[in-house]
Amino acid sequence: MSDQIRTNSHNPGHANSWYAASANDTRIRPALEGEEVADVCVIGAGFTGISAALQLAENGYSVIVLEGERVGFGASGRNGGQIVNGYSRDLETIAKRYGPDKAMMLGQMSLEGGQIIRDRVAKYGIQCDLVDGGFYAAFTDKQVREMAGVKAHWEKHGHSGLEMVSKAEVGRYVKADRYVGGMIDRLGGHIHPLNLVLGEAAAVESLGGRIFENSRVTGLDMGANPVVHTAKGSVKAKYVLVCGNAYLGQLLPKITDKMMPVSSQVMATEPLDAKLIEELLPANYCVEDANYVLDYYRRTADNRLLYGGGIGYGGQDPANLTGVIRPNMLKTFPQLAGAKIDFAWSGNFALTLTRIPHMGKLSDTVYFSHGDSGHGVTTTHLLGKILGEAVAGHAGRFDVWSSLPALPFPGGKTFRVPLTLLGAWWYGMRDRLGI
Repeated sequence: MSDQIRTNSHNPGHANSWYAASANDTRIRPALEGEEVADVCVIGAGFTGISAALQLAENGYSVIVLEGERVGFGASGRNGGQIVNGYSRDLETIAKRYGPDKAMMLGQMSLEGGQIIRDRVAKYGIQCDLVDGGFYAAFTDKQVREMAGVKAHWEKHGHSGLEMVSKAEVGRYVKADRYVGGMIDRLGGHIHPLNLVLGEAAAVESLGGRIFENSRVTGLDMGANPVVHTAKGSVKAKYVLVCGNAYLGQLLPKITDKMMPVSSQVMATEPLDAKLIEELLPANYCVEDANYVLDYYRRTADNRLLYGGGIGYGGQDPANLTGVIRPNMLKTFPQLAGAKIDFAWSGNFALTLTRIPHMGKLSDTVYFSHGDSGHGVTTTHLLGKILGEAVAGHAGRFDVWSSLPALPFPGGKTFRVPLTLLGAWWYGMRDRLGI
């Protein structure tokens, strides 16, 4: 089927996504011009930067946020919109790698990101289509056993919202014949991510914070009183928080050399008949499967199926986005063979070699956080809050994260993509073979 992909004329400066086309707030904020002063300057208006700015503004700090494009331009406004608890590596792996004490401390924080989202949605009245509930779908009995192990380990850290699902029960959550079972997370859920970050940005502004768009940072003078430069202005601050993630560019190689931009592709169908979409996803839970290169999908508020998957190491996109995603969607839901695709887009997230976020300091006054490695919706909210705590002198949780080693990718910039592709091919083969 040939699709007539719609163009986003509703919200210029954003990706050609359903999110941008259905955003509640389309105002364009001014670019920075002239010299400004603030307690804290935040670089990047995605989830991490806006979460940190909101944490600080709530505690009386003057905050300026500089965004190179638009609020939520990057992964924060393009992702699958799933509230997935935890990190890109499970707590058992974290315990083996960093020791039981670090695992316990990270475990204590692992549910906080989702709660931060829910608290802010309620406190500031953010309209972002928040729905509770997530389902992890398993293709093989091996994946089911692995989920049961993850569940047992999660429960040691206080997560009581998990429940195993048998093959006979899968239909309560998704009407697809591909799965042999799975696990639900009642503390998971889904949102319209662009409307969430836009609502949080408006909350920052309601508390006196200022946000400048189209204000890409061109330089950073570090020291006791750092200065952030853009093409037409500067901000002198007591602290700077670097939250550019996969869209930071080469401004600060010390950060970007330890991460790789990775693209993921998403598409949204035309609005489906309400009876059909309710039949496909009866509980209105978001779904992700258990493969190494996974698919993820959910219902939208206007009855579309939003379906994502695929991966492009180095941030490279396929020439035909729907050609990558549609075949997987039809394997899951052959009933949608005649459904048109209205929107298709991609976006980059920052991957670290360890698949654990990288936090730290570039100086006594410049902090950074990046590399959520595909689990950014919740983790960014947590780590943004922790950045705000550190600036306020409560650095205990920041110190836990910054103590975790961040390793460079083998092969440097020349060979990191082919070597990572080789590893992904190996794990993808294991998925296909069920081993």
